Amino acid sequence: MKELIETIVKPLVDFPDEVRVTASEDDHRITYQLFVNKSDMGKVIGKQGRVAKAIRTVVYAAGSSQQKKIYLEICE
Repeated sequence: MKELIETIVKPLVDFPDEVRVTASEDDHRITYQLFVNKSDMGKVIGKQGRVAKAIRTVVYAAGSSQQKKIYLEICE
């Protein structure tokens, strides 16, 4: 899943080397934190959050086969 998130995000940003994804897992959910350069935040979020929503939709669909709920947080 980390590779999927990186594959989606890296072409969108100016600093693809600074894209980093970490994961933390609980009993009922997996939370992925996406870290990008501060100047790339707008590109990852998009107007009215449309890009972020699209990324989350793809990630949630890819993870729907797992028994745990998946969350994606976008961080600086």
